[in-house]
Amino acid sequence: MKNINNLHIHRQSVVIVEQESVPERRRVSSAELFGMQHEVVIEHNNEEYRLRITSNNKLILTK
Repeated sequence: MKNINNLHIHRQSVVIVEQESVPERRRVSSAELFGMQHEVVIEHNNEEYRLRITSNNKLILTK
């Protein structure tokens, strides 16, 4: 039989912090972005990036 006097119980405190509201991000549908194309060029910091729809209907971004 264990001696209960030597047993230490540690309890963790859980603090729930209310999240600050984050400004809503701009949302663009891929249909709106691509139209009838499968690739768009995005200019960022004077460089071109290509966003395309793959044959598996996934998105891939390349520089």
